[in-house]
Amino acid sequence: MSLDRSTPNEIIARYEKVFSRVQRTSYAPVIAVRGRNSRVFDVSGKPYIDFTSSAAVTNLGYCDPEIVKVIKEQAEELIHFTFIYGYNIPALHLAEELLSLTGFKNWRVVLGLSGSDANEGALMLAKGFRRNSNVLVSHLGSFHGCCVGTTTVSGVDLSVKVAEAVGPWLKSVKVPYPYCYRCPLGLSPGSCRMSCVESVKTLIDDVGPENVVALITEPIQGDGGIIVPPENYFTQLEKILRKHGIPVIVDEVQTGLGRTGRWFGYQHFSFRPDVITLGKPLGSGLPISAILGREDIMNSLPDFAYSFTLAGNPLIARVALRTIQIIKERDLVRRAERLGEVVLSRLRRLRDECSIVGDVRGKGLMIGLELVKDKESKVRGFEEAKKVVWRAYELGLFIMFLSGNVLRIQPPLTIEEDVLEEGLNILEKSIKDVEEGRVGDDVLARVRGW
Repeated sequence: MSLDRSTPNEIIARYEKVFSRVQRTSYAPVIAVRGRNSRVFDVSGKPYIDFTSSAAVTNLGYCDPEIVKVIKEQAEELIHFTFIYGYNIPALHLAEELLSLTGFKNWRVVLGLSGSDANEGALMLAKGFRRNSNVLVSHLGSFHGCCVGTTTVSGVDLSVKVAEAVGPWLKSVKVPYPYCYRCPLGLSPGSCRMSCVESVKTLIDDVGPENVVALITEPIQGDGGIIVPPENYFTQLEKILRKHGIPVIVDEVQTGLGRTGRWFGYQHFSFRPDVITLGKPLGSGLPISAILGREDIMNSLPDFAYSFTLAGNPLIARVALRTIQIIKERDLVRRAERLGEVVLSRLRRLRDECSIVGDVRGKGLMIGLELVKDKESKVRGFEEAKKVVWRAYELGLFIMFLSGNVLRIQPPLTIEEDVLEEGLNILEKSIKDVEEGRVGDDVLARVRGW
C-alpha cells in the first residue's frame, strides 16, 4: 500500500507538475497501488478488471506468485552483474531458451531493456548486414518505438510528427498495411487481388532492391488498431523479399509470447522471419527486450557495437526465463487461443446489435473493437471511444483505445473465466450506454488517449 496520503486529485495534479508531457497520456484516473492477476486496486481500494495487461505487458497478470518468488530468491543472491564485461548464468539460460522457442538454427541473441531499443538494434544490425543500402521499408500505421530509428520507420500519425521534428535516421518509405476494413487503396477485399502486395513490389522496384536495408513489420498491427492481415499476405510478400535477399524484421514486442494464441504472431501466417524482436511481456513487468536473428545479421556490426550496461541483468533475466516456463507449464498459448475465440464470438454478436460497433478483429487475446459514428459511413468514432472508456472505468473496467477509435482488448492470458465474462458484461453495457446517449460530452475532456 502506498504511504502517500494525498487525494487522487492531488496525485494527478502533482503528476502534471513533474512529468514531461512527451512521456505519457491518460485514459482513466486509476491510481494503482496493488494488483492481483487480472485486477488492479486503486488508492481507495476499488478493484478494476484490467483488459489492457498494462499495455500488453502483464501476460501472467499482476504479481504472479511464481514470479514474485523468483524475484525474492534472485534478489537475495545477485541483483546485478553485467554480462557485457563478464558472465552471469540467468542471462545464458534465458538466451538459450529464447533460441529454442524459434526452432531456427544458427541464430543469435541480443538482450536489451525495451521494445523500442530492440527494434532500434534490429534496424542497425540490418543496416550493418546491408551496409551499402539506405532505405528502410515499413508499413503505414505501424509503431516500432520511440528511438530515432524506430520513430523514423513508424507509421502512426504521432511518430510521423516526431520524425519530422527530430529528423530522419535513415531514409524510410512506407507501404499500406492490409487494413481490409479501411483499405488504404480504396479497394474491396473480395476483388482487390492483394494489391497491397503489388504496391510493395512496385516500391522496391522504384527505389532499387539493392538499396533496401530491410522490411520491418508487425505480424498483427498493434497500435495502428489491432489489424489482422489476410492469411496469404506475408507469404506473398516473402517471395518478393527473398528474391532480392531483403531481410524481414518481425516486431513481436506486442504479439509475442502467447498473446495471439501462438508463441509468435508470425506463426499464424506461414512465413519465416530473419530477425524477431521481443519486449513488453518478456519480463512480466520488469524492463527487458531481446533481438533474435540469423547469425550473419546479428554479427554484422563490430564487437560491442550495441550494448547496454544493464542488459542481461541476472534478476530480470531469471524472471524472463520463469515467465516463459510458466507460459509452457500452464499451456497459456492454447488458453489464449481458446479464450480469444470466446471473446470474438461475443463481440461479433455485439457488433450485429450495435450501430456504433463497426468491426471486431483479432487473434487470441489480442482483439480490437472499432467504434464508428455509424456502420454505413464508417466515420471513426473518436468521441464514442472516449465515452466508452470512461463509462467502463465508472463500472470497474480499465480499457484503452488505439488509433483514436479502436478499443484494445488484451487481458492477461491468466484471466479467470468468470472475470473475463464480467469484464465483457461491463464493456457491452458501456457501449450500449454510449450508443443510447447515457454518457455526456463532459467526459470527453477527461480522456486523452492517443
